[in-house]
Amino acid sequence: MPSLKEIKTRIASVQSTRKITSAMKMVASSKLHHAQTAIQNMLPYENQLEHILKAFLVSVPDAQSKFDEERNDVKRVALIVYSSNSSLCGGFNGNVIRMMQQAVEGYKAQGITDITIYPIGRKVYEKARKLGYATAGNFVELAEKPNARECSGIATEVAEKFANHEYDKVELIYHHFKSAGSQILTRKVFLPIDLSTENIGLDNDRDLTSNIATAKAQEYLRKKGEASRRSSTENVKGLNDDFIVEPDLESVLSVLIPKLLNLMVYTALLDSTASEHAARMVAMQTATDNADELLRGLNLQYNKSRQAAITNELLDIVGGSVNN
Repeated sequence: MPSLKEIKTRIASVQSTRKITSAMKMVASSKLHHAQTAIQNMLPYENQLEHILKAFLVSVPDAQSKFDEERNDVKRVALIVYSSNSSLCGGFNGNVIRMMQQAVEGYKAQGITDITIYPIGRKVYEKARKLGYATAGNFVELAEKPNARECSGIATEVAEKFANHEYDKVELIYHHFKSAGSQILTRKVFLPIDLSTENIGLDNDRDLTSNIATAKAQEYLRKKGEASRRSSTENVKGLNDDFIVEPDLESVLSVLIPKLLNLMVYTALLDSTASEHAARMVAMQTATDNADELLRGLNLQYNKSRQAAITNELLDIVGGSVNN
């Protein structure tokens, strides 16, 4: 059995660790709130742009774009992968890296070896370099401070290479933020772009009202998600009206589609950032709870050992007085 001094030292150590995890949890909660606000401010623009573009394309049967061209013979692939710059966020980075490796191995199994990684975040960048993957740059700072202009640069570069047949397919790998307790690992085709109207509003199922990860919040999220999907489907029906195109169809599409592509990259970054802070908040909350449980056990053990020592001392005193 450990001595009282050893138990007391361990209690002090666990208390120090608990203070750190509790502080990190509060910092992550604050950052999550700012990330949720950023998504909330962006959502109206995202919704309106998506509805305008896709409803416009539905109303114009002969609308075609070089960005929605399906290519049967895929030889060159690009993956835009989002991770964090730091750790202590549970399996957030591990899951993204694992999906990236699965995607690369899947393409290689199909005979596709020309794969380029756009790593947004230090963790995925270091892992891609370690595995020997071809990378298109280092976007570490972008994961720390989301920037729409830099996201636009990435989207523009990828779109130009797709249009010039340097890439035949582009995918996004990131965590989709649904709530503080639910981040969905997502692998989505970025190019060729999906211009169908069936999926309008499908990704707008985020619960931005709470930072608490509870079962009750999950039930609320599920009901809210079903309502939002029904609402989005109803809204699409009313948008399929006739459009007067000025100056011409090609000019309009050349402006709208790049805007949507830029927005997709930026939205994925905001989702990933919010998911990172939510994952870290939950991980630090779990660590704090474990520290509390460990402290209760150590305090109980300390009190029992202390009581046993006192009892032994009393027995020694009583035994000595009887012998005398």
